[in-house]
Amino acid sequence: MSLSADAAETLALQALAWLVGNDDLMPVFLGATGAGQDELRERAAEPEFLGAVLDFLMMDDAWVTGFCDAAGIPYDHPMQARAALPGGAQMHWT
Repeated sequence: MSLSADAAETLALQALAWLVGNDDLMPVFLGATGAGQDELRERAAEPEFLGAVLDFLMMDDAWVTGFCDAAGIPYDHPMQARAALPGGAQMHWT
């Protein structure tokens, strides 16, 4: 199953909201992206930025499970959403 671009953006926005509400992880996200609070609001509608949110989330299995458990979604949905956003195509090295 794959997600539509709209469904992927919605899931990424949920992930961003989860990150914003996570006092421990939010500073890590801001440090990794170099974004500030104002920039988060400005760029939240950009599919490329939402892809970066999912890229960050998927760096740690604990973050994925924490988000998915909080959102009540299957653990593979962030990966499917990332694939549906710009730059998310799977790399094939063969």
